[in-house]
Amino acid sequence: MIKILISGLTGFVGQNLSKYLLNNSFEINPISLRNLNWKKNFEADVIIHLAGKAHDTKKSSDTSEYFKVNTDLTKELFDAFLESKARDFIYFSSVKAVADEVIEVLYEDVLANPKTPYGQSKLQAEEYILSKEISQSKRVFIIRPCMIHGPGNKGNLNLFYNLVKKGIPYPLAAFHNERSFLGIDNLNFLIKEIILNKNISSGIYNFADDEVLSTNQLVEIISSVANKKNLSIAIPKSIINSLGRIGDLIKLPLNSETIQKLTENYRVSNQKIKTALGVDKLPNTAQQGLEKTIKSFINK
Repeated sequence: MIKILISGLTGFVGQNLSKYLLNNSFEINPISLRNLNWKKNFEADVIIHLAGKAHDTKKSSDTSEYFKVNTDLTKELFDAFLESKARDFIYFSSVKAVADEVIEVLYEDVLANPKTPYGQSKLQAEEYILSKEISQSKRVFIIRPCMIHGPGNKGNLNLFYNLVKKGIPYPLAAFHNERSFLGIDNLNFLIKEIILNKNISSGIYNFADDEVLSTNQLVEIISSVANKKNLSIAIPKSIINSLGRIGDLIKLPLNSETIQKLTENYRVSNQKIKTALGVDKLPNTAQQGLEKTIKSFINK
């Protein structure tokens, strides 16, 4: 039986991934980097490093905290891996470690240029990992997921769902964008395949669903699953942008940054990992994954 140590097991991804791997006959144990004695029980075949400080959209976090958690703790754990008998190290970084904006499509070989402390701290951890010489008996994977969702997730999708449920119109339908998402089921599948397939080489891999969706399509999916009328309205872009500038001045939730985040393109290629696995498609479409997530909000 393959033994797996997971940091950050109690988080959204950790809970879903550990349950999935247990159901597929892996042995799962948590590792808490806050416990000063964590190195004493460092026996495993695979280390999955999920623990980290998430991006704070309210910008209230101390910048140094990102580097203490996302960079320094990753260095400690990776050094312990190098000295251990474990064969695989899987580090969950983020697409935000390399790009806050994506004009065309994000590939793994992009020149990194993160603008936030979150992205910069993740990138520094990546750079440390890549700077080390790795034994031929070991493999090291840097995973860059895009926006992850699934049952138990409390992120932006939940906010969208609550807007639709309350009958509040989505006012930005005049904007068309294309975004990548990552359903938790596809993430779980990819991690299992990486662990089991010894032919997959060490490296950096983007994780994303196969299809991209616009925010308008997202609202349509939520409305359909929630059995609510889609009340989206296409207010002219010039008016929306003016409202955003007003929001900047008097600190409203609808400001220029919010509008950009809701309407920007962020397309992520998953072709490298699919080629490595020898698959044409992931188990779930982007729409199937989102429908499952929305249903979990309804049934909660």
